[in-house]
Amino acid sequence: MAIGVTENTFQLNIVSAEGTLFSGPAHALAVSGADGELGIRPGHSPLLSKIKPGVTVFVTGEKQEEQVLYVSGGLVEVQPNVVTVLADTALHGKDIDRARAEEAKRAALENINKGDMDANFAQAQLELAKAIAQLRAVELTGPHSRH
Repeated sequence: MAIGVTENTFQLNIVSAEGTLFSGPAHALAVSGADGELGIRPGHSPLLSKIKPGVTVFVTGEKQEEQVLYVSGGLVEVQPNVVTVLADTALHGKDIDRARAEEAKRAALENINKGDMDANFAQAQLELAKAIAQLRAVELTGPHSRH
């Protein structure tokens, strides 16, 4: 077992190209897998999955506090006592520029509404998903969230 990990936690490492966002014991992790939402708790079966743009929530500490991240994509690997999230890009909800995310959402919707059924349309859909996920992360960490 990793240092600091108890029977009701697992070692969670969340890293991106920018660096490590979290490394320590966690009670639970919720992430948007390629085939749907994944809920991971201690003792989860080994797993390797792609991650799609979305909100990632993990629970840490004795008070079981929720932390919220935006993840643009990547991989999640679950081993017996260690879970690793390798994110393309990951940001704490509090670090996301809401106005910039709103503008990205508007621009993506504008591109989708142009109706070009080619690679630009697929890219616009991806950009829209990313913007919506960022805004959701902001909402979950904002002053009116349940944290």
